[in-house]
Amino acid sequence: MTNFLHPDLHATAPGTVRRRTLLARLAVVALAAPLAACGRKPPRSQALPAGATVLALGDSLTSGVGASADTAYPAVLQRLTGWKVVNGGVSGDTSAQALARLPSLLQQHNPALVIVSIGGNDFLRRQSSATTRTNLERICADARASGAQVLLVAVPELSLMAAAGRLSDHALYEEVADALKIPLHSKGWSGVLAQDRLRSDQIHANAAGYEQFAQGLVETLKTTGLLVQ
Repeated sequence: MTNFLHPDLHATAPGTVRRRTLLARLAVVALAAPLAACGRKPPRSQALPAGATVLALGDSLTSGVGASADTAYPAVLQRLTGWKVVNGGVSGDTSAQALARLPSLLQQHNPALVIVSIGGNDFLRRQSSATTRTNLERICADARASGAQVLLVAVPELSLMAAAGRLSDHALYEEVADALKIPLHSKGWSGVLAQDRLRSDQIHANAAGYEQFAQGLVETLKTTGLLVQ
């Protein structure tokens, strides 16, 4: 009878074949694991209705330095979503200062969602990344404890590549989002501030930049289920 097995298998004992098959399957699983990790799936959130109060917590990028108040990203986001977006940005704020301000903002506005975009001034002042991460985690935890949902916004890291106009998100934002299981808006500021036409200076957006940032943020809000349109 003709044997249609591969010649190598034909000369191999059945036990060896089974071992090789098992090793091959384990190799496939090992290769698939990192690929699955690369396709990070954001946590699903509860959709906010029109008119819901949203707190945008941050620094000068949130307050809108480089543009007018009505073209800062919280104002644009309010126009795009129909939410009431409170501009909680203070120019020059660090993560520690934003953390200190948060309790009164939560009490005053009782937001359904807090958008956290803070940390750039920590990096500019060469503060410890570990301290920034701790502050971010506390901000997100305190916001959730108030009953609000949280969306974390990644901030670019300082590097030689950043000086050349090639920006990338600081790794700690994805780490915090993964640890707390909260959605992350990535490559928003990195994408805007890497383009001369979208900047008012080296570290701030202009009106067109804030518009583009808000448009990208809306897409993340839809993907995570926070916004249904």
